[in-house]
Amino acid sequence: MMSATSLDLDVFNHFTDHATSRAGTETHKELNEETIDLRDEILSTSMFEEIVGSSDAICRVTAQVMRVAPSDATVLITGESGTGKELIARAIHKRSRRSQAAFTRMNCAVTPSSLMAAELFGYEKGAFTGANQRHAGRFEVANHGTMLLDEIGDMPGETQVAMLRVLQEHEFERVGGTQSIPVDVRVIAATNCDLPAAVRSGKFRLDLFYRLNVFPIRVPPLRDRPEDILLLAKYFIDRYAAKAAKRFRRVEKRTAELFEAYDWPGNIRELQNVIERAVILCDSDTFYVEESWLRPESEADADAGLQPFLSNRQREIIEAALAQTHGRVAGPHGAAAKLAVPRTTLESKIKSLHIDKNRYRSVVVCA
Repeated sequence: MMSATSLDLDVFNHFTDHATSRAGTETHKELNEETIDLRDEILSTSMFEEIVGSSDAICRVTAQVMRVAPSDATVLITGESGTGKELIARAIHKRSRRSQAAFTRMNCAVTPSSLMAAELFGYEKGAFTGANQRHAGRFEVANHGTMLLDEIGDMPGETQVAMLRVLQEHEFERVGGTQSIPVDVRVIAATNCDLPAAVRSGKFRLDLFYRLNVFPIRVPPLRDRPEDILLLAKYFIDRYAAKAAKRFRRVEKRTAELFEAYDWPGNIRELQNVIERAVILCDSDTFYVEESWLRPESEADADAGLQPFLSNRQREIIEAALAQTHGRVAGPHGAAAKLAVPRTTLESKIKSLHIDKNRYRSVVVCA
């Protein structure tokens, strides 16, 4: 039977490390070279909350947060979905003189247009069908505190008019009411849409845009701060490992390379979700992710026709390794070590390819 290490391991790159063999006496050295220690202190790179990073891009954002937080200025936070705009808003609130008061959030994209005014400003008894008693809105709850209006670009036109009044005159009326209610709320707005374009198209009021855009903060996408990717990864690994009662000492080097090379279209939220999934699946003290998780959809579609070929080659390689190790998967002399892949990954592949590893336990390989 052909040796597993003599096969073309490039076709195995969906779940292997690029190393094809390791001398037994150098296993520990190679392991250290192919993993990244997780014991490095990362909290020093976190200025506050979950805003982790040391890149120039994120340092500019945190400097803006520190500058504007003590004031009462209205802040407009822009950035792609998943970049952490709400974290920036919470950081501003926690460093303001309003930090002991309420921080209230409303997502304008998920609140029905017909209910938005009632949610924001409250309503009087009998204002509409089902209004059986007076109800306080978000602004009353947030009095003396901070209100985050997330996805402000989706706010309907009639609510934009009422919002402009709150920002200009610091008062509002409940739905169905006639009494003006004074309010002292700092407004922070966030959006992933192009508000100037919305203004030009008539979907967003120009005067409201100017009222919101007093102090703009743009949160950079993850691809613009690549030096922060591993810091964020370590942070999330530590957090989710603690929740799962697991402990990881190192990150597989190939995983780190994948993290840094990937474009992260879903930004920090995508990174967070990938790590949470990997923490659930990893059983050793080395953290890793499957390469297929971090591939663009177009690339995955292009490779769809290669799957039968890859599966056959993977089966051949795995069976050769199992024959050499007499069906043993784990341990320094097992098939996983021979193929330089995590044991759990190889076990998963053996299961998905329906390979009976037990039948190799009686095989004797001649020299």
